[in-house]
Amino acid sequence: MKQSNISYIKVGGRPSPLSIRQMEEIEQALLPFSPPAFLKVFVDTAGDRDKTSSLRPLEKTNFFTDAIDEALLKGEIDVAVHSAKDLPESLPVGLKIFALTKGLDPRDAIVTREGESFWTLPQGAIIATSSLHREEMVRKLREDLRFRDLRGTIDERLHLLEIGYADGIVVALAALIRLNLTHLPHLILEEETAPLQGKLAVVGREQDEELETLFRPLDSR
Repeated sequence: MKQSNISYIKVGGRPSPLSIRQMEEIEQALLPFSPPAFLKVFVDTAGDRDKTSSLRPLEKTNFFTDAIDEALLKGEIDVAVHSAKDLPESLPVGLKIFALTKGLDPRDAIVTREGESFWTLPQGAIIATSSLHREEMVRKLREDLRFRDLRGTIDERLHLLEIGYADGIVVALAALIRLNLTHLPHLILEEETAPLQGKLAVVGREQDEELETLFRPLDSR
């Protein structure tokens, strides 16, 4: 690949531990190609500011990408790193996906507290989840369970589990892998999950051919 004249690039993402790890994952994947330095820029999205609205009725929206993509269009950042499953149905005019990574395990997992397991939870135990699809998957395994909504970062969700908000929480297995949390007791769900779960998307401006070329080695399409 031709050596870039760019000394650094501004990479935008959400200010959560998982998003930071995702940005680092992209940076590390590019190392064999001698990339410019990453200057990470953290942007609060609507989903970061609003942690009370339920995600259950939401379709494919820009709830977790809006402000980052706006910063990209304004030239405040050079590229954005998103969880691919968070992408809206259509990107804002002027943007395109430079790379869609191969990703990590796309399955979901039910995390329980230390010393407990999904199968030993008491009758009527509460499972917290952010989507109706995940609720349906769990309900097929145990019809006696009750369900409630779940929001927040992975750390915040795990805290809710510890304080008894729920007896189990459903999260993406890729999130546990990226945050080195696979030691927590969990049951992997084998059914189909959200489209593109586990994959990362690098989004840039349509006319930025140099950066598109830079990230092309990471594209799995």
